[in-house]
Amino acid sequence: MAIGLLTLHLRIPLCASLKEKRSQLKPLLSRLGKEFNVAVAELDYHDRWGEALIGCTTLSNDGSHTQRSLQKVIPWIERHYPHLTIIQEKIELF
Repeated sequence: MAIGLLTLHLRIPLCASLKEKRSQLKPLLSRLGKEFNVAVAELDYHDRWGEALIGCTTLSNDGSHTQRSLQKVIPWIERHYPHLTIIQEKIELF
């Protein structure tokens, strides 16, 4: 069994409040879950308007499949949410 965790540090431009940040993050998190069948959550930077640390996790019986699945998330975000900047990305397998 392989558990994969993708963490993404995102820059969210033009947010003047936490409410604006949530309005941009909520649709992203929802779509990621539906598109990639992953569990998604905001992990850190809850009090920063222009940043978020999100985590996507998935599980399978094959580590390479888990890694490939998570690697597809990054270009998908860049394509569908071009206003967001990925500052840092990290995939871990357990």
